[in-house]
Amino acid sequence: MALNALVFLYRHIIGRELGDLGFTHAVRQRQLPVVLSAAEVLSIIQKLPPLPCLIISILYGSGLRISECLRLRVQDIDFNRLSLTIRDGKGNKDRLTLLSSKLVPQLTQQIEQALSRQKKDNQQGIGPSLPYALNRKYPNAFRQPGWMFVFPSTSVCPHPETGELCRHHLHDSMIRKALKPAVQASGLRKKVGCHTFRHSFATHLLQQGCDIRTVQELLGHNDVSTTQIYTHVLGQHYAGTSSPLDRL
Repeated sequence: MALNALVFLYRHIIGRELGDLGFTHAVRQRQLPVVLSAAEVLSIIQKLPPLPCLIISILYGSGLRISECLRLRVQDIDFNRLSLTIRDGKGNKDRLTLLSSKLVPQLTQQIEQALSRQKKDNQQGIGPSLPYALNRKYPNAFRQPGWMFVFPSTSVCPHPETGELCRHHLHDSMIRKALKPAVQASGLRKKVGCHTFRHSFATHLLQQGCDIRTVQELLGHNDVSTTQIYTHVLGQHYAGTSSPLDRL
């Protein structure tokens, strides 16, 4: 950012090129992610209220980012194939990932509640917030069940681009506030956030012998080297490797 600011200053204000400054960019050192064990994940989930429990379970069971989970719409859930479609994820990419069969009853009930709220909103001419210009191309799209958010917000708000009243999805702060006391009640001393469950998803799949390329696709990573960081937190479980001290 500092370099870009200097280049802008010289090029557009002073009117001359900055030239080669003769330095190299700093490289950010890799930091290992915090990963929970299966028992720790279960301990936290059991202490969460129903709605945050469902959302955190999806983060761990499907490897989603919190923003990807909250942006899920009804049409993105496929109960027959047990899959979730993530649209416009990081890097504006779409991908498919897993859906745990254990979440089907809870998710079905949550969708029914969301569609019930949509019907009440439609009676007032309100619906879910839609992608840019979609409401102009399809004026009645807000009445279609497929476009409803699975986790709608409790209140309506003006659309940031059109100014029309609509219902957005839940804000991630609601989940973070519910997660903090659950982690404290579990007695964990690790720094746990919503993204920790995505890290745990990837690590546990590799522990089970899942191919790293498959994990890369499920996480939506462009480069497999990004996924390889999880091989450094596996310990003795990775590729059947154990410490030489265990053999003494």
